[in-house]
Amino acid sequence: MLQELEQDNLKEIIADNDKVIVQYGATWCGNCRIMKPKMKRLSGDYEGITFLYVDAEKLPESRKLAEVNNLPTFASFKGGELINQTQTNKEANLKELIDEIANN
Repeated sequence: MLQELEQDNLKEIIADNDKVIVQYGATWCGNCRIMKPKMKRLSGDYEGITFLYVDAEKLPESRKLAEVNNLPTFASFKGGELINQTQTNKEANLKELIDEIANN
């Protein structure tokens, strides 16, 4: 299930969950709006991974946990560490990022 972060506490959530996938987006970003339902659908296919949506404009501390230069940015965290990230509007690229931590 995709959870939307309401407060700037991503660091704590990453510390409390072994595997985390984050979509960094913004309300003005068209590709973010296109990818959000795809991320939500994919989140139902994986057990043991926490899926989060972070508004990169409203939550600056959470944004700092990855190198967010472009939106949407997707980041994978495992064991509290940033593993990988990608800026994409392609579902296949997002699935590759998720599979990378799902299978390890």
